[in-house]
Amino acid sequence: MDGARSAIETAARASYGRLIAYLSVRSRDVAIAEDALSEAFAAALRTWPETGVPETPEAWLLTAARRVVGHDTRHQRVRHAALPAIELAYEEAMTRTSPEFPDDRLRLMFVCSHPEIDAGARAPLMLQTVLGLDAARIAAAFLTSPSAMSQRLVRAKTRIRESGIAFETPAGNVLTERIADVLSAIYAAYGVGWDAISGADSGVRGLASEAMFLARLTAHLMPEQPEAKGLLALLLYCEARTAARRDASGVLIPLTAQDYRLWSRDMIIEAEGLLTAASRFGVFGRFQTEAAIQSVHVQRAVTGITQVRALVHLYDFLCSEHPSLGAMVSRAVVHADDGRPQEALVMLDELPPQAVRTYQPWWCARAHILEHLGRADEARASLVSAIGLTEEPGQRIFLSRKLDAISGV
Repeated sequence: MDGARSAIETAARASYGRLIAYLSVRSRDVAIAEDALSEAFAAALRTWPETGVPETPEAWLLTAARRVVGHDTRHQRVRHAALPAIELAYEEAMTRTSPEFPDDRLRLMFVCSHPEIDAGARAPLMLQTVLGLDAARIAAAFLTSPSAMSQRLVRAKTRIRESGIAFETPAGNVLTERIADVLSAIYAAYGVGWDAISGADSGVRGLASEAMFLARLTAHLMPEQPEAKGLLALLLYCEARTAARRDASGVLIPLTAQDYRLWSRDMIIEAEGLLTAASRFGVFGRFQTEAAIQSVHVQRAVTGITQVRALVHLYDFLCSEHPSLGAMVSRAVVHADDGRPQEALVMLDELPPQAVRTYQPWWCARAHILEHLGRADEARASLVSAIGLTEEPGQRIFLSRKLDAISGV
């Protein structure tokens, strides 16, 4: 039983996005594809413990989707609407190989970025349909409530079905118009996996690798898009530091304290090359800017120092052109590190209270800035709030140690 369940979990992590994309592209309905695949996995849970794990789980799941849709009378809408499309998908799958699945995933991501779909739902919809994240995780990534995100996703899927949106990869100017949403979804997926390296299930941790794959695929298929190169460079800079992010017990090590000898030189060289190539297009976008910020940080491996003034300029540009809560909080921190903690505190206090009240990085930044100002009691209070908003064990231990250090324990 345990072996079968483990195999099903592995199949879900490895194949969910590919199968949803494959079925959605052919049924022209994301909700139908999700219903059919959900029933297929339920059938696997019932069957595999008795019959054993099939040699090709993806093909088995496609077969199950066909059979379940055809026989389960509890889902009449799915059975009547999806059966012909699922039949076709199954037959095509038997003659197609898995390397073609990524094209379907990318195609579905561009469908999800169609202008008929609400802009705020596009990236979340990709995270759910292509990468299999639930509404709660997506909501956390986009700083909203799970209920609000669930409603947003349902409306988006209904819009796809009712509008008859074409399930095809756009070309030319249309592709350029939609790529920003696709890149944002890939970046958000990487962030979820990156933050969950310790103490999370392997499916969530695997999101970082999945996002890296999609970023590479996008940059390869769209070499004329500088932001695709910028995103891949950004992810490579982050991946390069993986070995240095945690100590042996999994406790977080902040960037400024990491042993740069553990950083991946090959990844950094690749990232620098991509960033240079992207800059030649003369269009400096969000992901190129964020990659440039990471490039400044990795230069510490060469010079031994961090050019804080360069970070100030880059964050000022990023927040003026592509403002986000995370970027504005980071901007305040680098302004404090550049010798302007009072100005940095004002930056934090000007952010919307409702948005920052439960945003852990804001409280961490506030503690850091207050410590710069010598206001130890307030810094400790901010750290207590940050710890209360932190679920990841390695981060909690790091913040608790910092609290003890400020308290003189």
